[in-house]
Amino acid sequence: MRDVAIVSVAQSVHRRSVDELNEVEMIQPVIRRALDQIGVQKGEIDFTCSGSSDYLAGQAFSFVMTLDAVGAWPPIVESHVEMDGAWALYEAWIKIQTGHADTALVYSYGKSSPGDLPRVLSRQLDPYYYGPLWPDSIALAGLQARAMLDAGTITEAEMAEIAHRSRTSALDNPYAQLKGSGSVDELLAADYLSDPLRRHDCAPISDGGVAVILAAGDRATQWSDRPAYIRGIDHRIDSHNLGARDLTTAPSIAIAAHRAGVAGGKIDVAELHAPFSHQEKIIATALGLGGDVAINPSGGALAANPMMAAGLIRLGEVAQRIMDGTADRGVAHATSGHCLQQNLVAVLEGES
Repeated sequence: MRDVAIVSVAQSVHRRSVDELNEVEMIQPVIRRALDQIGVQKGEIDFTCSGSSDYLAGQAFSFVMTLDAVGAWPPIVESHVEMDGAWALYEAWIKIQTGHADTALVYSYGKSSPGDLPRVLSRQLDPYYYGPLWPDSIALAGLQARAMLDAGTITEAEMAEIAHRSRTSALDNPYAQLKGSGSVDELLAADYLSDPLRRHDCAPISDGGVAVILAAGDRATQWSDRPAYIRGIDHRIDSHNLGARDLTTAPSIAIAAHRAGVAGGKIDVAELHAPFSHQEKIIATALGLGGDVAINPSGGALAANPMMAAGLIRLGEVAQRIMDGTADRGVAHATSGHCLQQNLVAVLEGES
């Protein structure tokens, strides 16, 4: 296996609506900053991979338009995944592992503000049995939260505590959309949005993007004083038939965590892609995280959740803490689909 590391991370300031910019104008400065941080020109990147969704853009092959943010000259080797950017990073990591590239630029973005995001996400459902019912993403997450409450694996107070911690942590994150919240008691006194979920239990609708640069071997140490090495990465999927699985657990996360080697050492920091408060507990349990791990110090998805970018941001947040020396080993998680259907887990480490 080749030593592959994240050497640069840049992201936008996430907002509820970025009306004044299109996708190209929104992501181009982010890509430029990721390159400038390590003094690299576009021609030094061997492979480019992006993650986005045509459903958000409202047009087919929308990622082709966004290549204007990268630049067509000099010619590039490029690919795209119709997934969160974490899966684009996985493709780039594979490309480097196979020896077809030594460096890669990975970026992802999403503008959810123009449409009705919960309804748009219903297109991820089985088109024969679930799609015609038009359940939205919040209603399905509410069913999952209710199943956990009925099983006794979480309480509404725990959900409020997770939301309060996330929004409080976001006070130190210059890119977060939502920062700070009322007390846990004040959160519990709020009205339900989709019983048993209150508004603080749900990630905000966000516009934003992120860019990450990967490098292998000597290039990693040339471009970063302390690269964040990807020591393990794996992704798995649970059934899209929501009635065929226990929504209170996530076996795909546990399998991915085992394959990525989460249990192989002490975890200092974990960034978990939990769009709903109750899902953080499912993910942390599946990963086997203890109480001494700093979970979502950035605020996580409850503070900002740009679709198709929030998962890659989790990897970037862990990498940034390793690169700045505040953590030695961390785990990042990304999800896609309803009720934690598709999951990616990565373990990142600095040099010992």
